[in-house]
This record gives sequence, C-alpha cells and structure tokens, in this order.
Amino acid sequence: MAKTVTKAWDAAEHLKNDEDMAAYLEAALHEGDASLIAAALGDIARAKGMSKIAMDAGLGRESLYKALSPQGNPEFATIMKVVAALGLRLHATPA
Repeated sequence: MAKTVTKAWDAAEHLKNDEDMAAYLEAALHEGDASLIAAALGDIARAKGMSKIAMDAGLGRESLYKALSPQGNPEFATIMKVVAALGLRLHATPA
C-alpha cells in the first residue's frame, strides 16, 4: 500500500491580498480568543513578510515571531504596532 504524504497547512500561504488578510483577522476577532488573534496576526505578518512588519512596527523579528505565536502573550501595545504595520485597523461593534 502506498504511503500518503501530507504537508502542514499554513494559513500564510493562502492570504494573497489585503481583503483576505482583513477577513482572516476579523474571523479571529469574532472568536474572541486572544491567542487565536495573536496567531492570526502572526500568519498575516508572515504572509506580508515578517522582517518588514517587524521593522515597520519597531520590533525585533525574533521577538515578533515569539509574541505572535499561539503560545505568545503580546502586550496590547505590541498588537497595536503590528496592526498598524500591517495596514489594518481594529474596530468595535455592539455585541
């Protein structure tokens, strides 16, 4: 029997334009899980180029990878810097 070869799914590979990225972040925000939001920002940053986003946000690339990993716990100021560097905005609506 032939072996099935699988590959890890990477969301960053599927985020092709700003609309995709905004929709992806909006879906993560809708879930309300802080680690999911940070991971989604990490995926978007990788799709746009982590080094460029880190530089635009005034942060180190390695520390940004760590902060935006599912195990990371970034400060809100870091989140806001990354969102701005990504060219995105957070918004609120009544629940």
